[in-house]
Amino acid sequence: MRKLGKTADRSKKQHKPLKRPFILTAIMLAMFMNAIEGTIVSTAMPAIVSDLGGFSLYSWVFSGYLLMNAVTVLIYGKLSDILGRKPVLLFGITVFLIGSLLCGFANSMTELIIYRFIQGFGAGAVAPVASTIIGDIYKNEERARVQGYLSSVWGISAVMGPALGGLLVENLTWKLVFWVNIPLGILSFIGIWFFLHENIEKKKRDIDYLGAALLTLSISTFMLILVEGGVKWSWASVPIISLAIVALLAFSLFILQEKRAAEPMMPFEIWQERSILIANLVSLTTGVMMIGLSSFLPTFVQGVMERSPTVAGFTLTAMSIGWPIASMVSGWLLMKIGFKATSLLGGSSLIIGSLILVLMKPEAGPLLAAFGSFFVGVGMGLTSTSFIVVIQKTVSWERRGIATASNMFMRNLGNTVGAALLGGVMNTRLHDYLRGHAPKGTEVTIDTANKLLNSEERELLPDAVVKVLQEGLTLSLHTIYLIVLAFSAVSFILLTRLRKNG
Repeated sequence: MRKLGKTADRSKKQHKPLKRPFILTAIMLAMFMNAIEGTIVSTAMPAIVSDLGGFSLYSWVFSGYLLMNAVTVLIYGKLSDILGRKPVLLFGITVFLIGSLLCGFANSMTELIIYRFIQGFGAGAVAPVASTIIGDIYKNEERARVQGYLSSVWGISAVMGPALGGLLVENLTWKLVFWVNIPLGILSFIGIWFFLHENIEKKKRDIDYLGAALLTLSISTFMLILVEGGVKWSWASVPIISLAIVALLAFSLFILQEKRAAEPMMPFEIWQERSILIANLVSLTTGVMMIGLSSFLPTFVQGVMERSPTVAGFTLTAMSIGWPIASMVSGWLLMKIGFKATSLLGGSSLIIGSLILVLMKPEAGPLLAAFGSFFVGVGMGLTSTSFIVVIQKTVSWERRGIATASNMFMRNLGNTVGAALLGGVMNTRLHDYLRGHAPKGTEVTIDTANKLLNSEERELLPDAVVKVLQEGLTLSLHTIYLIVLAFSAVSFILLTRLRKNG
């Protein structure tokens, strides 16, 4: 396998002996702090809205965090290649902790959204730089195993987050869902400060500020289109068209800038390596799949199967269990059967999980939904870990940060694209069905479907209305799962194009 850029890590050897277990512990704490933020805040949002008001701004508590995270992940990856991993990660943790502290002091929903932007600005550094450090301090044969440990953090956080959030909100205060990050972040900061030593080559480096600004502008406007398109503004409205023009123009100027910059923010030649190109494209498609599963499977279990939110959460927990198990097993598989075979095994699992969801009937019960979710989780775990390992093996130290970050950015982009695409498909299909099948003399809309998710409100609905809503929701979600299956097939086809050894 050819290396991109200069020969690997000879010029970056550390003078002091590394205490790798301490560094790994500090990095896992940082990853856990970042990972649990998504699930723990979701659980607390009803209490937060009840206290602060501003229900119309509900989605921006998540969208603001997602936007800043997605916008900054590539920039932090590149800066870690220029300035070193340690200062960039410490900066990200510090900003994240400041944002977390401020979130707990928010007195309105608008304040909370602003502080979530700050949180997201710091969070963008954590996942890519932490994964890159693992690539720096562990050898090729060790990376798969250790990256599996990092992946397990996401699974643990997915299981612990909702339970911990519920306990804090019910017994103490919603403010603690943000403040619980602070001791974790401080411990991680101390561990990285004292135990991670880098010997960065001292020379003047040209930071591509213009490229960073154009990248930020293009991505943020594109993400804003995906988040608000079809929700706040119609797709053909002046704001959406204007934002699309700005995004396209900024991205075009970004490409021109990167071609002439001495130290480009995104060196496009890394995408010319087949393994990196395919890994990033598959991360995009699996990102769409992941948001399709996590956003719409609980709706099916609660609204159509008429099960409780706890049972619906269990079906998603199955994915969170399958992912870390597969990530840890992938280290052994990579050594035994190789990168391509491990990736194809993951791709096959994605198809199996998607097929189960497509074939699932309302009367099948939540256990079958959990099986489908588990297989998708296994597929995610096998592919994501394989990708990080092969990317870090392919590039030199000088480009390992941006290469790792590019893969994570593509998954974030897939999540955002998927949320907009699949949400639009579901609303359109459900609206069309209800318009043609609503019982005479009743007004049944998409908003009426909210009552299916609450057992008490569902009991108050006429049987005919419940039936048509469930039929419409079943049809709509079946379409969603067909799209998810299509993305899993595209993922598998792309994986067949990989070389045997990456």
